[in-house]
Amino acid sequence: MKTAEHVHFIGIGGYGMSAIARVMLEMGYKVTGSDVARQELTEKLVANGAHIYIGHEPEHVKGADLVVYSTALSRDNVERRAAEELNIPILHRAQMLAQLMNNAKGVAVAGAHGKTTTSSMIALVMENCKLDPTYIIGGEIVNVGTNAKAGKGEYVVAEADESDGSFLQYHPAIAIVTNIEPDHLENYDGDFNKLKAAYVQFLSQVKEDGKAIVCTDDENIREMLPMLEAGPLGSAGVLTYAINSDAGYKAEDITLGDRKVSFNVTKHGQLLGRIQLSVPGLHNVSNAMATVITCLEAGIPFASIADAIVDFRGAKRRFQVLGEVNDILIIDDYAHHPTEIQATISAAKSTGKRIIAVFQPQRYSRTFFLLDQFSRAFTEADEVIITDIYSPAGELQIEGVHSKKLVELILHNSNANTSYFPTKEEALADLTGRVAPGDLVITMGAGDIWKIADSLAKTLRAQYE
Repeated sequence: MKTAEHVHFIGIGGYGMSAIARVMLEMGYKVTGSDVARQELTEKLVANGAHIYIGHEPEHVKGADLVVYSTALSRDNVERRAAEELNIPILHRAQMLAQLMNNAKGVAVAGAHGKTTTSSMIALVMENCKLDPTYIIGGEIVNVGTNAKAGKGEYVVAEADESDGSFLQYHPAIAIVTNIEPDHLENYDGDFNKLKAAYVQFLSQVKEDGKAIVCTDDENIREMLPMLEAGPLGSAGVLTYAINSDAGYKAEDITLGDRKVSFNVTKHGQLLGRIQLSVPGLHNVSNAMATVITCLEAGIPFASIADAIVDFRGAKRRFQVLGEVNDILIIDDYAHHPTEIQATISAAKSTGKRIIAVFQPQRYSRTFFLLDQFSRAFTEADEVIITDIYSPAGELQIEGVHSKKLVELILHNSNANTSYFPTKEEALADLTGRVAPGDLVITMGAGDIWKIADSLAKTLRAQYE
């Protein structure tokens, strides 16, 4: 890194890549990149001084001192091949992030769910409390309108991605695991035990005198606790939090409200104080507990944490309100796993509205592995709409895995008021014609289902405002 002045990013438009690119820009590096299309994140990078090519060509890497690529990039990408031929050093995105995190006080947030929200909360609290952190996050923090910043402080806050094992590149000062579930098993030979072993290794790589912060509401984390406490961290290096289980830090006296929640925080039975959140749901209580402990470890007083965290308005595509018109609430959420769907719908119920849940499955492999769990995730919704599976480029279709099959199972296992619309356009047309005051429409999925919520909100505003 000391000899690199010009860094080129192949696939710069993704959240993870664009975040690192933004930090590199703010650190004074020349940044170029390429992607298949222009989008909001690439335009923001251009506005900050990056040069971005649309499309991939070998000449784009010429002059670069370092090339960074993402997991989504194929090995035979023409720019990656050109970099190899020119003997330009090449790093995976996770290796690049490790360069930034391992040379600072890294705060790495891992887990099946809650990574983006938790890392966003930590970054915002540290920012509001004048620690001036560097942060690299997989979603925009709504308060500040960006997903990355190069700070002058000693902390680097980032998500640690378990999906491809790349989180094993990190040696943070603080490692957080929110929960562990059998997702991305295609990268672990279909073996959940291999994924759990990877989490143990990740937590064991915390720097000397560092801390592992884990949620004991998760049975898989409870299972691994003895291994962690017998490892290099010792019991003093493992801090636990929970809502419903035994833990060092507990969330108690929880009050759920319409798009808000409050709770007390205790440490070994002693009251530290009360936290008020401006985002809803028990899952955000858990995210906030991880944030509180992390920031206490960073030396921030509890009262300052409480004052700062109330300002958190969420991360983009995490229970994001896109419209509230004529008593109709339109929300979009990234929920793409059964547990996330249940938590998101539960948070929506706290509004007191009638819930119309619109879900777009993502990946044939995930749908195949979790079909039964998906079918049982919609109990609390008043109505469910399912669209066709959103599959990333290059993923092979699995015979027999289809949204029609999921709908059949949902009808049988969790919600008798479930409909199938193959396309977003058909689902949008249906909703536009019949949503009524008192309804809450929530779109969920990791693909482009957000477009339904965005279009519906715009249509309703044009109709009623």
